[in-house]
Amino acid sequence: MLSTGRFLRASISLSRVLPAGRMAYLSGAPRAHASCLSGKGAGIFLPRRGLRTASHPMLALADRGSSFMATGRVTSVTQPGVLKRVNIAIFRRPASTAASEHEKSGHARRTVDAPIVGYWTLFCASMVFGIIVWGGLTRLTESGLSIVEWAPISGAKLPTSDAAWEAEFEKYKQFPEYHKVHIGITLDDFKKIYFMEWFHRNIGRLFGVVYLVPAAYFVSKGMVSRAGIAKMGGLGLLLLGQGAMGWYMVSSGLEKELGEHPDAVPRVSQYRLTSHLSLAYLLYAGLSLYGWNVFRANRLANRRVANPEVLRALLQEPAVVSYRRKITAATLLVGTTCMSGAMVAGLDAGLIYNEFPTMGLGIAPPLSELWNQHFARGDPSAMWRNLTENPATVQLGHRILAMTTFFTLSALWWQGRRLPLPRAARVTLHAMYGLAWVQVALGISTLVNFVPIAYASAHQANSVLLLASALGLYHTLRPLPRILL
Repeated sequence: MLSTGRFLRASISLSRVLPAGRMAYLSGAPRAHASCLSGKGAGIFLPRRGLRTASHPMLALADRGSSFMATGRVTSVTQPGVLKRVNIAIFRRPASTAASEHEKSGHARRTVDAPIVGYWTLFCASMVFGIIVWGGLTRLTESGLSIVEWAPISGAKLPTSDAAWEAEFEKYKQFPEYHKVHIGITLDDFKKIYFMEWFHRNIGRLFGVVYLVPAAYFVSKGMVSRAGIAKMGGLGLLLLGQGAMGWYMVSSGLEKELGEHPDAVPRVSQYRLTSHLSLAYLLYAGLSLYGWNVFRANRLANRRVANPEVLRALLQEPAVVSYRRKITAATLLVGTTCMSGAMVAGLDAGLIYNEFPTMGLGIAPPLSELWNQHFARGDPSAMWRNLTENPATVQLGHRILAMTTFFTLSALWWQGRRLPLPRAARVTLHAMYGLAWVQVALGISTLVNFVPIAYASAHQANSVLLLASALGLYHTLRPLPRILL
């Protein structure tokens, strides 16, 4: 075995003297978390009756997650059960040999992702948050249809010459939005809305690079577990799907038929807009949970969690388990409410019934308005379209979901105060409850003030924070994993 690698002779002393039956840690070894004693014993534990120097047992140290192995013979035992010094040869094993030995032992190449992976995923999540907010501003300023072509590479460059700007402006004039929404705008006005959409697309391109390049590097360097590689791959596919859905959404607002109908408003499909935003929220949630899990696993691996067994037992209490299930359902409710808000935005449904809590003369509009034959398009079996295409019905649905979410979170906050939750969970619970109040206040203010851009943007940004707090509470209540090193 020793002839297969590069040798480095070293005399390695114990970092501390350990009594019999305790685990031995060697200073100078390459992070030897997992070891075995071959010859006269098995395992890292020193025999309680001491080592027999005459038998010269072989000590083998293997670092799981790397390609290092150390072997040597005991040369000195000061007293029964206490190992003081061992001469060791350290060599690098071929990757295939290391992998095969780990597979035979039933252990993964790495069980915990490197801490930097957690920092990176949370940074990516913060980028997604920024993209969501800027995308909302692009929608609110009616800038999303200003770029009428999908050019993933060449489109990254902003026009610089007057001729280039004129060419882009002429392309825009060929589509219905110019004739029905931005009627007679000047070139300077066009540059403003063009920049909004261009910047939104470019930060999306930048995010793709920030995600894909480090992901490939971390995987190539063995810094990610097998489970982590699968998660990275899933998030990468979600990222690519998000980009494709973005253009699919924009293309729905560029259809020439929108200019042929007098009552048609050139805007993107509310279905595609909601799908586009849903993928963004899923990507944000996935990155956040992945990053939090990496940090949690590393804290457990490095023994930086105080009383882990006590915490593990607490999180398995029936009352806490039941509460975690309720938080899971509430988190899904928050996400559903966010998506109904996307439907409101897609239909400009916030520009009608600008009062609260009433809608017109009552709590709800007349049934004839909510369930109107017009939206069935002459098909009696298609009345369900009122739920997704009738602005009054969509706004009422969002109101109902929003208030249901608020009262649900309020009830969970009241219940959580009486439970023996961990400190992190308790802090997150209070943050979630506070953000729920802010979200309701912003929603009402946005509605009664006829959707000013600042209020509407803050309302959307806070919805992401509210979802993050709900996800964070769910994360802190999850059972502690058992980390094998």
